[in-house]
Amino acid sequence: MWTVPNCITLFRVILIPVFVVVYFLDWRWAHEAGAFIFWLAAITDWFDGYLARKLQQSTPFGAFLDPVADKLIVGAALLMITHSYANLWITLPSIALLVREIYVSALREWMGSNGVRDAVKVSFIGKAKTTAQMLALIGLLSGLETFMGITIYWVSLGYILLYFSAVL
Repeated sequence: MWTVPNCITLFRVILIPVFVVVYFLDWRWAHEAGAFIFWLAAITDWFDGYLARKLQQSTPFGAFLDPVADKLIVGAALLMITHSYANLWITLPSIALLVREIYVSALREWMGSNGVRDAVKVSFIGKAKTTAQMLALIGLLSGLETFMGITIYWVSLGYILLYFSAVL
């Protein structure tokens, strides 16, 4: 159970309350710091899977915990942007993404109980959706359209990628 990839995944779970608290602090850079913590969690999502394969440390516990950690932090981020932006254009795709996350998790669990879990393995489209979703959430959480006087359109890109990931 205490493999390097599992410890990284547990670190991602521990980051969730830190991420939420930092984001809502009454501090000038709170949203940017929260977005950075979310980015760190997103990177660990890729890194723990890579290490599990590379070090041959895949475990049943890791296979269970990794998608749960992903759903928890993404769910928290979707709720946070829905609260922060408080508009229909964020709320609708956020609800669609949350519903799909729960549905896919339930489908995988049901398929696993029927012995055909491989029928719902992660596909390239799923990976593209996750990448778009993570980038969208980082942009929307940060609230940055400009950085050091330079227009970067991070929030605008976040809107586009949120809809893109909701459609995938």
